[in-house]
Amino acid sequence: MKRYIFLLLVVFICSNCIAQNNINKHLTTVKKAIAKANTIYFDLYAKNDGSILHLYTADACLLPPNAPAICGSEALAKDFKDTYAAGVVKSGSFTTSAVYSNGAGYATEEGSWQVFGADGKLIDKGKYLKLWKKTKEGWQIYRDLFNSDGR
Repeated sequence: MKRYIFLLLVVFICSNCIAQNNINKHLTTVKKAIAKANTIYFDLYAKNDGSILHLYTADACLLPPNAPAICGSEALAKDFKDTYAAGVVKSGSFTTSAVYSNGAGYATEEGSWQVFGADGKLIDKGKYLKLWKKTKEGWQIYRDLFNSDGR
């Protein structure tokens, strides 16, 4: 009986180790995809490159502060064009502080952002949460929620 309990315990411990190893591999893959997307995001924005929309799912929503949600490719395209045309924001950066996922096809990124004007001076900074979704195209932004620190 003791041997049976010992074997069950070993199986339980080993299966937990394997599951944790799989989650760690999953998080490593997700973090790499997010880092790559964040690296090119403002490069695409600075060029007014419409392919920035490929970072988002077709049914993505941008959830800006003090404004209605902006959902779907057409609405996102209009928002990016309007923001670019306004000419205030010329570049920016994202800094990921954490990524959370249980391997079920979604991941949440937590971080901070900064945006700069044409003169390179900081315009605003804040924090964000992005919900990423695994699609046939890879990891894409499904929900993008952000707010300012009130600079």
